Amino acid sequence: MNGVTLDLEERAKVTSGFKSGCSGHCTSYGANCENGGRCLEKYHGYSCDCSNTAYDGTFCNKDVGAFFEEGMWLRYNFQASGVSAKESGSRSDMSPDQNNSPPDLTHEGIHFSFSTTKAPCILLYVSSFTTDFLAVLIKPTGSLQIQYNLGGTRQPYNIDVDHRNMANGQPHSVNITRHERTIILKLDHYPSVSYHLPSSSDTLFNSPKSLFLGKVIETGKIDQEIHKYNTPGFTGCLSRVQFNQIAPLKAALRQTNASAHVHIQGELVESNCGASPLTLSPMSSATDPWHLDHLDSASADFPYNPGQGQAIRNGVNRNSAIIGGVIAVVIFTILCTLVFLIRYMFRHKGTYHTNEAKGAESAESADAAIMNNDPNFTETIDESKKEWLI
Repeated sequence: MNGVTLDLEERAKVTSGFKSGCSGHCTSYGANCENGGRCLEKYHGYSCDCSNTAYDGTFCNKDVGAFFEEGMWLRYNFQASGVSAKESGSRSDMSPDQNNSPPDLTHEGIHFSFSTTKAPCILLYVSSFTTDFLAVLIKPTGSLQIQYNLGGTRQPYNIDVDHRNMANGQPHSVNITRHERTIILKLDHYPSVSYHLPSSSDTLFNSPKSLFLGKVIETGKIDQEIHKYNTPGFTGCLSRVQFNQIAPLKAALRQTNASAHVHIQGELVESNCGASPLTLSPMSSATDPWHLDHLDSASADFPYNPGQGQAIRNGVNRNSAIIGGVIAVVIFTILCTLVFLIRYMFRHKGTYHTNEAKGAESAESADAAIMNNDPNFTETIDESKKEWLI
């Protein structure tokens, strides 16, 4: 303060009524801010800053997505207005909050989810003021393809994911990370796979210009292969789209500092249909990397049995068998207890004692049996029939 450094913690140690070393709310609850959200300390609590994420909500866990009709597209301009192409080589607006700082173009991080039934189409495309570009496409067969062109090679470097149909109407998650010549791709629930650009390829993404979703409407030169995928355009859902620190869909649907960089063709309708839980159809045993039936021994890494130190064939865990046995024993015990209680309650049912007169079997009626067995009974009847006149 005023050029003087004040060590408040040391002063608190020697000041009566103060205690040093206390932790803030973010120390205990900062993990509640998900998907890269930043925890902000407050006097009586904390809040999550989701401005640099593609998510919304109190804890940055609500997807922000939209439905694209045929012919719709979204463009996010990296360059601030008034910046020329010549200046873009040394300054690019990769982050709305850092207009004057040069971006690190040796790496990119792309994360989004989508669902569509139409192929071919363009999911995401990043253009530049040079010939560099990045494209994520759906091929006519429905498989995913990633194209990188950073210069130094005659043709773009293609990554083809041909093991499944991505245009099946189900939501799919795509995570792409590049650091210099190393590209790491994670698709849905599958393990991450690494790819490497050719040694002759450049490592810099030079002068990024715009990011397109759904369709590429660019005034500069576009690769002819991209034109083949540009008609009629993407139809479906895109959700939680993020390129480095930029969330173009969120900037279009929410009023943020980057909203001025967004241009939309058509009516963009917010939807979370691209963020639904994955409902993947089963794969064949020949293409499923987790299938264990074709192995001679259970040597796969998943599922794993920590007790024996090896994989369990067909994924059957012994704990399930133990739980099933315990349930069976409990049910059997309950049934035996019910049977015992029923037999005990109805053991004396129907047993009773009667004082029937002897000779009731041969008598014409019950009264005749009583009269035959008890001579005094007739006297009682005769006595009761006497009449008295007073």
